[in-house]
Amino acid sequence: MADLSAFPITTRWPAQHPDRIQLYSAPTPNGVKVSIALEELGLPYEPHYIDIGKDESWTPEFLSLNPNGKIPSIIDPKGPDGEPLALFESGAILLYLAEKTGKLIPADPARRYETIQWVFFQMAGIGPMFGQLGFFHKFAGREIADKRPLERYRVESRRLIGVLDGRLKDRKWIMGNDYTIADISMLGWVRNLIGFYEARELVGFDDFPAVAAWLERGLARPAVQAGLEIPKRP
Repeated sequence: MADLSAFPITTRWPAQHPDRIQLYSAPTPNGVKVSIALEELGLPYEPHYIDIGKDESWTPEFLSLNPNGKIPSIIDPKGPDGEPLALFESGAILLYLAEKTGKLIPADPARRYETIQWVFFQMAGIGPMFGQLGFFHKFAGREIADKRPLERYRVESRRLIGVLDGRLKDRKWIMGNDYTIADISMLGWVRNLIGFYEARELVGFDDFPAVAAWLERGLARPAVQAGLEIPKRP
């Protein structure tokens, strides 16, 4: 039985199954990256819902695991050398899980780095830009009279979708026939953009058929369908 008592987060969110990967998350575009990956990989894990609407990610217990106060975070009781490992940042967690299992990332070194570059593309571009667009289009930012911020993020989000569309032309997945962490990193964000953020028409999503077809393929995967709902909201 793994001993996770050294991690203060377990005092607020106790581990019922300490030998499993502990996932601290919420079903947001960043959070579902990890739950989808865990479902795809078939790794045993125990999800803990972090209510970001109640600022639970800013509690001392959560900050002890991730000082940046963002979901998702994990504790792997069977990390490198058999010792527990805590990780935050969704891209880093995806890469760790892929390398831990040897799945969802190519073994060939060149293709491995090619995959990682697309994960970084999501982390540096798709996530931040789509998130800002959502803020200025649907949430508090829409009250701002000056619409230049919204237009800036609309144009950049559309450009990024175009980059992704160009990559996906004549490809089933971002890495061709190989479904990888690059796809997993982006599926939730693209789904959110045209769904929860209600920005389909705003960015002209239907101008990008390769992205639309890729999204449909991805959302049809059972592991994706399951991961999108984990952790369950109360």
